[in-house]
Amino acid sequence: MALQVIPEWIVNLDDEDVSFIKKFLLASGSLKEMARQYEVTYPTVRLRLDRLIQKIRINDDTESEPYIALIKRLAINDRLDFDTAKILISEYKKTRKEPSK
Repeated sequence: MALQVIPEWIVNLDDEDVSFIKKFLLASGSLKEMARQYEVTYPTVRLRLDRLIQKIRINDDTESEPYIALIKRLAINDRLDFDTAKILISEYKKTRKEPSK
């Protein structure tokens, strides 16, 4: 069966993330093997995997709340600290709940 549609979550990843996923699958999900291949420590690979998981989960927010997804992406990519991201999201949600005048 040929893949006709590429899932949106994978389209939104950069090439480096897709390469990481491929290596991870070929290593049978072994973080120890991934650490060996990348010549880094196990916790470094674990952190990278956790961030990749967050990027994939953010895609679910993109359709309903693109602003929140943007803030989360900036925080995950260390372009915005998490405390500031929380404040921005919280304030955004407050403005969305206010009744129209």
